[in-house]
Amino acid sequence: MMKTQCITSYRIGSLPENIIETILSLIPIRDALRTSVLSKRWRHCWMTMPKLVFDDNLVQAIKRLVISKRLVKSKLLNAILHVLLMHSGPTILKFKFDLDIDTEFDQIVPYLSRRNNVKDLIIDYDTSYTYKLPTSFFSLQGLESLVLINCYFKSPVTFSGFTKLKNLVFEDVRISNKVLQHLLSNCPLLETISLIEYDDINEEHLSFDFVKLFQCVPLIYALDISMYCMKYEVSGGMPPHKLPTSLNLKYVRLDVCLREEDAVSSALCIIRSSPNLEQLSFAMYDYEGLAIQESSINFEDLHDGLEFDLRSS
Repeated sequence: MMKTQCITSYRIGSLPENIIETILSLIPIRDALRTSVLSKRWRHCWMTMPKLVFDDNLVQAIKRLVISKRLVKSKLLNAILHVLLMHSGPTILKFKFDLDIDTEFDQIVPYLSRRNNVKDLIIDYDTSYTYKLPTSFFSLQGLESLVLINCYFKSPVTFSGFTKLKNLVFEDVRISNKVLQHLLSNCPLLETISLIEYDDINEEHLSFDFVKLFQCVPLIYALDISMYCMKYEVSGGMPPHKLPTSLNLKYVRLDVCLREEDAVSSALCIIRSSPNLEQLSFAMYDYEGLAIQESSINFEDLHDGLEFDLRSS
């Protein structure tokens, strides 16, 4: 038995670092920490994991130990801070909870901003409450990719954007058109944008159309806009045929309501203005399932004026 254990321990300890890294990335973070007892080689491996995921698996594990909701929040916060303190700095960091921890999470973000070593951040606040991002969040100047779900984005006056950001995903995010325009205008390296059901809290009643959008992000090559966002983005109007300058877009996904002629016209304008387009995806809707009334836009004439073929899949 002793010989078998030694052989097993040797095999575990002799695994290449890339294999160890893959194993750690595929298991819950609580189990990843436990691998430190496998051998001397594994003792500190979790401390250099490039990706840390704090999700409901950790919450459920804590709930099995304590009953009090308040104590669960406290232990969750302590566990996250302990891991972040011991860790040398993750490249990718994901938070996904169905637990209301606004106050607790506010203590985590300042810690991240002080270390400033997170390049890829995902905050998925999966509750009935919208999480308001604290001021310290806007100090994360190392971000290259940002995914926010069910958050309230209101930047301070001194916020000058994320200068390294390349990928942006907003899903169910509350943000005004003015703040959105300011954000995009101050992220000069943005290449991919996904706006999914963002909630315009437009106190200033300012429109933010596609012309302004593409002026803000000249390097963008991938765009994903949901139907609700399309409604806001076309509020300022669009050129009848093409945008003033050609776009670098290669991948486009648009949600279009067939009853909104402005939305349809805007979608066609984007397509006509994208000579390098490689992949196009449409999601088309009709409110209340009613019959489509005749309009000046005829989808059978989509080929007219386009420099590439659209083929149905």
